[in-house]
Amino acid sequence: MARVLIIGAGGVGRVVTHKCAQLPEIFDEICLASRTLSRCETIASELKRPIQTATLDADEVPQTVALIKEFRPDVVINVALPYQDLAIMDACLETGVPYLDTANYEPKDEAKFHYGWQWAYQDRFKDARLMALLGSGFDPGVTNVFTAWLHKHEFDEIEYLDILDCNAGDHGQAFATNFNPEINIREITQRGRYWENGDWVETDPLSVSMPYDFPEEIGEKQLYLLYHEELESLVKHFPKIKRARFWMTFGDEYLTHLRVLQNVGMTRIDPVSYQGTEIIPLQFLKSLLPDPSTLGETTKGKTCIGCLVQGTKDGKPKKAFLYNACDHEECNREVNAQAISYTTGVPAMIGAKMIITNTWNGDGVFNMEQFDPDPFMEDLNRYGLPWKLQILS
Repeated sequence: MARVLIIGAGGVGRVVTHKCAQLPEIFDEICLASRTLSRCETIASELKRPIQTATLDADEVPQTVALIKEFRPDVVINVALPYQDLAIMDACLETGVPYLDTANYEPKDEAKFHYGWQWAYQDRFKDARLMALLGSGFDPGVTNVFTAWLHKHEFDEIEYLDILDCNAGDHGQAFATNFNPEINIREITQRGRYWENGDWVETDPLSVSMPYDFPEEIGEKQLYLLYHEELESLVKHFPKIKRARFWMTFGDEYLTHLRVLQNVGMTRIDPVSYQGTEIIPLQFLKSLLPDPSTLGETTKGKTCIGCLVQGTKDGKPKKAFLYNACDHEECNREVNAQAISYTTGVPAMIGAKMIITNTWNGDGVFNMEQFDPDPFMEDLNRYGLPWKLQILS
C-alpha cells in the first residue's frame, strides 16, 4: 500500500522497522537510513522480508531531499536525534512528503525543548497541504492519546493529570540509560516544570518526588517530577486542566551515579578543551556508556506508563488510571529490543499507519490528542501495547 522511509537505526529505529515489516499489507516497501550504514544492515538482517538501507546524515537537508526523491516514500518516520527534527521537516516540505516524529526539537547547544520551533511550521505545512504528526511515541504520544480517550469516554472534564512513567526493569549495568544517553541525561538534569492554575511552576531538578503503588505486581516505586513536552500540548488542547505533571521513576543507584557525574562536570553540554581539542563532556560520556540498543538481551522486568486522571463525570468526582505494562523480555524475543524502545517504536508505526490509511488526516502540524483516539487505541491492543483502565474512585 505504501512506502515508508525510517530515519534512525538505534533501538527505536529497530522496533519501528520490525513492526513495519510485520505489516506488508500497509508498508509494502521500507527503507531504513542512518549515518551508520552497518546499523541499518544489522537490523535488515533480522527481518523475514527484504528492505532497502541507505547512508544518511540527516543534519544535511540536501542529502535527505535526495534520498526522498530516490525512494519516493509516502511518509517519513523520524526516529533520529531531536536535534534533526527541523532539518527533516524542511526536507519533507521540499519534497511534499508527510512527516512523523517521536520527540520534539531540541537545539544542540541548549538543554531546553518545547514545541515552539515545530509549531512555527504550521502555515508552511498547511500551505503545502501536508501533515506533520509530532510526538508519536509513548510519552509523548500514547499518553496524549490516553488523555484524549479518557476525556472522550470517561470524563466530562479532566481537572488533574499526572503522567506516570515507571521502568521497573533491571539491565544489570552499573549505570546505563534506556534511550540515547545524551538526550536522556539532558532531559532529566534540567529544571522541572508543571502546569497549575494557568501558569508554569518551576522546580529544581529531581527535587520533587512521590511514591506510587503500580499495578502488574510492580508495587511501590518512587517517582520524580520532570518537565516533559506533552504537558505543553495537552494544556493547550485541554485548557480546562487545572494541573498537569509528569513523573518518572529512578533507582537510588542511578541517581547516585548521575549526581557524581554532574558534580565532576561530565553532564556539561558546553565545549571544554582537552589536550588541544574541544570536546562536549556529555557526548564523551555517551561514548563510554552502554548502547541502549544492546540492553534488550540483559533487561528483565516491566515498564508501566500511563495517565492518572481526576475530574468529573455526570457531575460526580472520578479518578482513573489508564496504562500499559510492557515486559522487557517479551519485547526482546519479538524484536531484539528492550521495552523502552518497544513502547516508543510501536506507536511510531501506528502513527504512520494512521497517516497512510487516511484514518488521521489534515494539513498542518498536529499533536496526537487532536485526532480521534479510538482507532489508535484499537491498534495499541492489536500490535503489542494492550492497555488497561483502573477506576480508582
